[in-house]
Amino acid sequence: MSNTPNYKEAIEEIEAIVEEIESESIDVDVIAEKVKRATSLIKYCKEKLRKTDDEVKKVLKDFDEADDIES
Repeated sequence: MSNTPNYKEAIEEIEAIVEEIESESIDVDVIAEKVKRATSLIKYCKEKLRKTDDEVKKVLKDFDEADDIES
């Protein structure tokens, strides 16, 4: 997986990290690295969701404005 995964890949990687930590199969020396990676992925996903939300709101606003003009 590349350093810039898509949203689905990021979620899958976060889930894998959580499973590793919960199963206690992860070495203590690696936990900090995994937590940093998960934090980075979570920030990426939140930003992706925020941008998508903004885009949807813009489309809906444009649609409402076009509908008002036609009325």
